[in-house]
Amino acid sequence: MTSRGEWRTPTRTLLCLLFVLTLASISTMAFFAWRLLEQQRMVEAQSSRERLEQAADRITAIVRGTIAESSDRLGAGLVSLGDLLFTLSPTSLDATPPGRLLSYPFPPPDPEPHPDVFAEAELFEFPESQPEEALRAFERFANSTDISLRAGALLRIARVLRKLGRREESITAYRKLAAIDANIAGVPAALVARHAVCELSQSPREAMELRNDLSSGRWRLTRGQFEFYWSEAGRMAGTAEPPPEEKRRLTEIAQFVWNDRVNHPDARGHEIAWIGGAPILLIWRGTPEQRRVLVTHPESLLQRGPADAGIHFAFVDAEGHTLAGTKDGSARSVVRTAAESELPWTLFVSETKPKESELLAQQRFLLLGLSVMMLFLVLGTYFIARAIRREAEVQRMQSHFVSTVSHEFRSPLTSMRQLSEMLALGRVPGEERRLVYYETLVRETTRLQRLIEGLLNFGRMEAGARQYQFEELDASAIVESVVSEFEPQIASTGKHIETVRTDAPCWIEADAEAISVALRNLLDNAVKYSPDQPTVWVGCEMEREKVAIRVRDRGLGIAEAERRTIFRKFMRGSAAAAANVKGSGVGLAMVSHIVAAHGGEMVVASELGRGSTFTMLFPARSGNGMEKACQKS
Repeated sequence: MTSRGEWRTPTRTLLCLLFVLTLASISTMAFFAWRLLEQQRMVEAQSSRERLEQAADRITAIVRGTIAESSDRLGAGLVSLGDLLFTLSPTSLDATPPGRLLSYPFPPPDPEPHPDVFAEAELFEFPESQPEEALRAFERFANSTDISLRAGALLRIARVLRKLGRREESITAYRKLAAIDANIAGVPAALVARHAVCELSQSPREAMELRNDLSSGRWRLTRGQFEFYWSEAGRMAGTAEPPPEEKRRLTEIAQFVWNDRVNHPDARGHEIAWIGGAPILLIWRGTPEQRRVLVTHPESLLQRGPADAGIHFAFVDAEGHTLAGTKDGSARSVVRTAAESELPWTLFVSETKPKESELLAQQRFLLLGLSVMMLFLVLGTYFIARAIRREAEVQRMQSHFVSTVSHEFRSPLTSMRQLSEMLALGRVPGEERRLVYYETLVRETTRLQRLIEGLLNFGRMEAGARQYQFEELDASAIVESVVSEFEPQIASTGKHIETVRTDAPCWIEADAEAISVALRNLLDNAVKYSPDQPTVWVGCEMEREKVAIRVRDRGLGIAEAERRTIFRKFMRGSAAAAANVKGSGVGLAMVSHIVAAHGGEMVVASELGRGSTFTMLFPARSGNGMEKACQKS
């Protein structure tokens, strides 16, 4: 008989060759995939570089055009929404649009006019302490056609009335003063009057209105004047809220522009200045004596930038601070220096992540396709290798089956030939001895017939030619019949079958001959695989609306890993092979086929060295058909 190692050698060589070819194919595909990805990256990098170069040229041209256009608007005195225009002279600074500055950086205006006019009246008010006389002296100027003179008189009248305790009359005088557009000692008369009214009336509402007017930039104040009156209005209103941040920053810009006007003698130009931690763009035209300065945010230059999808661009000053835009240092970029772009900043243009994501998506798609191809190749190799191994195993089992069956045939044939020759030649002494030989011939003939019928039945089952004759039967009766037929055959071996009986009938719809064949195979296996145990148990009982026919032994047992494979054709357990128990390997396959054809199932419980229990489960029947048949008979 061919050894197991001899069968494995060509199969192992073929599997190794298949593995090598598969590994070579996968390696080749992986190499070409890597090369393809590298080429795609190079092409994409070149294409990206070209896109960035073109975008940088467009951005540079657009920004230069935007600055030139802003300079032209500056010459015409036009201001875009969000920008601020300063008009400067050596003694003044005006802002367009108005109301956006909290204070102005130029020196305070000239002192109050006509200070000597009130000198005589002030003598009554202060040194001589004659407020009534002082009041009459001031009232002479209260209706003057000179606005500044009238404002000075009303201020002093309100002050004297306040000293006299005539609060309402003082408030009235201050309200008249508030309606005059003039300056008193460099401070707007309206601001002085409203501050005094807030103090006298102690009205938080009027104090809040004063703060709102200060916040709106209603009056031209110096920084010190604004801070004083803002704090005073806050104190009287009961709040410490700071001035609006945007207007405070614009006021700081105005101060910077005023101080910086003499540092640029050129008649036109532009620069970036950092004020309040944020950059601003200054564009000017004119000499320091008469100059216009446009203040805008560098971000406004980007509003007209190219709307290329997947492009980031940013302006960076000489110190590396980002003035506008977004600089992405992690992506590939193109740089335009100040000398190249003719701008006072460095321009960075880079790709954003959407382009990178698109490239990654393409690469993932390619890798996915290659992975699927490799997966199919690996799976194909696996199934081919599995089929090769299974085919080799089937061939090995078939060879073993042929060898086993030949031995099974040879044993009864040898006995029959020897006994026949002895009987034919008259070498058997005595009639009693001759009868024993005849019985032996009958037994061996019966054994040979059953072996042949079993193989023929298995062949018909596999081919689907086996026809079953179903009828309602009592499974207990079938068990009794098979045991009574099978037990004499094993009596000479010292074996015994013990039947576990039940009183109630166990009706099933089945082919009696097929069930008998299946049960006989199970009993034969139980006897063969329990050589050291004389007893085998068989029984029939109801189990959860099913009929269970059980065969139990205390023999070799079956390993857990083999309990599913033992029902395959030609398959035999390792314990049987180790114990050198003969068998064809088709008995359990036949049993499984018969049980499945009857709509049942096989259940195996086993433990190595402690025996096995094989259970055939069939759907139970009520037995009505049998009762009707009995009634008719």
